[in-house]
Amino acid sequence: MSSPTITSRHRALDLSLPNETLAAIFDDLAPPTLADIACVSRRFNGVAERILYSYINITDLLSESSPIPAKTLRCCQSILERPHLVETIKRLQIRWQGDFRTLSPQKLADACSEAGIALQSLTFLEALDIFLGPANLAVIPFQPIHAVERMVQRCQFPYLRYCSLGAEWAKGGQPYTDILPAFLALVPSLRRLKLSDHHTTMMLPPDALPALSYFRGSPETAAILLPGRPVQYLALIGQDSDVNRENLPKMAHTSVPLRSLDLSAMQVRPMLLRNISSHLSTIESLKVRLALRHTLHYAMSGITLLAGLSSVLSEFRHLVCFDLSPTEIDGTKQANFAEEASLCVEWSRACPTLKRIVFPSGTEWQLGEDGTWV
Repeated sequence: MSSPTITSRHRALDLSLPNETLAAIFDDLAPPTLADIACVSRRFNGVAERILYSYINITDLLSESSPIPAKTLRCCQSILERPHLVETIKRLQIRWQGDFRTLSPQKLADACSEAGIALQSLTFLEALDIFLGPANLAVIPFQPIHAVERMVQRCQFPYLRYCSLGAEWAKGGQPYTDILPAFLALVPSLRRLKLSDHHTTMMLPPDALPALSYFRGSPETAAILLPGRPVQYLALIGQDSDVNRENLPKMAHTSVPLRSLDLSAMQVRPMLLRNISSHLSTIESLKVRLALRHTLHYAMSGITLLAGLSSVLSEFRHLVCFDLSPTEIDGTKQANFAEEASLCVEWSRACPTLKRIVFPSGTEWQLGEDGTWV
């Protein structure tokens, strides 16, 4: 409970400052403090409540003793009870965690549908992040709909710019249906899209996602989404064997040059980098987690074993930044500056456009105006 002194100060502010000034003051406060301030007066409540609801972040831990996402459902009920706040809700994050073997698939499906009713009212949403954990691991007979689709199937978000959707994935889980592409066709302002568990085909209208500039997901989905769209930043997930001769060429058919490729979420063999250089020739920034133990001789030690990448880097005609920080060598992250400096010189000879290198140690090297690496 607030002290009498603090409460009296708040009441003085309540009388002397306009709402715009109060909002500027409250905007930097932590949510628990805002919740306390909302109890001081009706005026403070009106200002603080709008800030609290502008960004909603919910995490539910599901278990046998807590089989339903209670926090999510309470929040959704609160949204429905406060229609005057709908236009202030700009960002929503929902994350579920738990072991599906102890949960009821039907209860989770019902919770998804219930939450979807509240989501339908959030037409001013700008960022949506949904990860439903185990909710999709068990298929419900006669209801073949992905858990995420149960939430978003009737939603339209004309101002949505960022969207991340997914759940835990395993063979036998419910795949996505036609509901997902129908939803994506109704978010014309979307610029950043993450689909963590989409591995099936998708029929997306050619005029959908006209502003998409960033995508993170599986190679198969990237091959569907990228052609004809202005994607400049791509992050792939899965296995490097998932990137193949069928889907890789399709990723090159973006409407603007693809500038950045992030492969830090998979173990990458140098052969894949060579294939990428043949198809994605416009790449300027490349982030890689190399699978060195599968490709290079064990007798070599330290980062000198990376010297073999020179021939691969020579195939990238526009590469400016090469980031190897996700790579582990000999289980260590220690820097050897002499070896790193030597590699910088060797790689820049092979790839003259290279200006920035980040090694597995995390050390960053940049090419100075005098032509030396520092």
